[in-house]
Amino acid sequence: MESETNRDKVHFLLLNIGHLLDHLFTLIFATVAALTLSREWGLTYADLLKFATPGFLAFGLFSLPAGWLADKWNRDGMMTVFFIGVGIVSILTGMARSPLQIAIGLFVIGMFAAIYHPVGLAIVTEKWKNTGMRLAINGVWGNFGVAGAALLTGYLIDLAGWRAAFIAPGLFSIAVGTAYAYLRWAEVSAPRVERTRAQTNTGAKLPPEAARMIKRISLIVFFSTAFSSLIFQSTAFSLPKLFDERLPGIAHSLLATLRSLGLSGNADMATMVGFFTFVVFAVASFAQLLVGSLLDRYGPRPVFMGAAIVQLVFFSLMPGLTEGWALAVALGFMLGAFGQIPITDYMIGKMATGEFRARVYGARYVVSFTSLALSLPLISFVYSNWGFDALFRVLTLAALIILIAVACLPVRLPNFAAAPAQN
Repeated sequence: MESETNRDKVHFLLLNIGHLLDHLFTLIFATVAALTLSREWGLTYADLLKFATPGFLAFGLFSLPAGWLADKWNRDGMMTVFFIGVGIVSILTGMARSPLQIAIGLFVIGMFAAIYHPVGLAIVTEKWKNTGMRLAINGVWGNFGVAGAALLTGYLIDLAGWRAAFIAPGLFSIAVGTAYAYLRWAEVSAPRVERTRAQTNTGAKLPPEAARMIKRISLIVFFSTAFSSLIFQSTAFSLPKLFDERLPGIAHSLLATLRSLGLSGNADMATMVGFFTFVVFAVASFAQLLVGSLLDRYGPRPVFMGAAIVQLVFFSLMPGLTEGWALAVALGFMLGAFGQIPITDYMIGKMATGEFRARVYGARYVVSFTSLALSLPLISFVYSNWGFDALFRVLTLAALIILIAVACLPVRLPNFAAAPAQN
């Protein structure tokens, strides 16, 4: 019994590391583009964003087939493919010699990265109870991947150049994937066992009223997911560039202080921008722990509305701010952006049956990551024409739309999923 508990802990840890790596790989280029490639390749920041768009399209579009294949074959097997595949491609991307080559690399990274969310989250919601808190913990790890992308990439740029920012995480991911395959070998090598109709409740026909409620909730979930993803990607991808422009004073001051103390090492301005981005993302990520606890206690509607209100307020305050105020307000809107991430996953986990859960998550992330991809042309267009102030006015409107949509959710969420759970 104790050995089984330990295996579960290690399994959950590896899934969490996978979530961290998934978000780290998709955002390495954001810092590379903002801090070094625009100078090295003679392209503007807006031009470089175009080469990242296919990767985020792949991140979304391949989520559905990844979930389908995991349901048909094996979820642990797909997780092994994720770890090793994305690691190999990241190393190859670090060897790119042209914008076209790096765009191809980012596209294939997106293909492998698409595996994690429909597969990893299906494992988490099916295997363990206390779904809200489990998803919140898993979400915090993913957020540290977002935060770590800026910090790690900035440091590796100063230490060894931008190529190392792709190669080092790639090697680490391959090592984790090898460990995952070894520890989960019995599950990885076995075909997926179909559950009985009684276990999954797929044979039970819902009454018309319940069916209508499911359709209503599903529409709201996918609609709000689209706008939430637009907000998250716009903030997560553009924050290094925003801080590069608006925090030069405090960045130089911190760097000068570290140098005076002999603590700067190889750090330069890229590291400082990465550090501030990391701090905002890392602190904001803990909002998910609070959200996870509130979801299990109160349900998704009031929690979702609270996150939307937080975003609405802080986005509206951001235009025109610089230095310390910009840093503080950025922390505020990222609290809302990170806090809302586990809410739709929680709702899907409660409603989708175990047999089809990975496919439902796949459909959710097709919507989510397609919106992520579309946000890059939006950032490029708005930033190149009007700057970041206009972008935050657009995001204020998006937060208002989410708030209106979430207000239409039922007060209590029905639970139609029946899946065995462990402690």
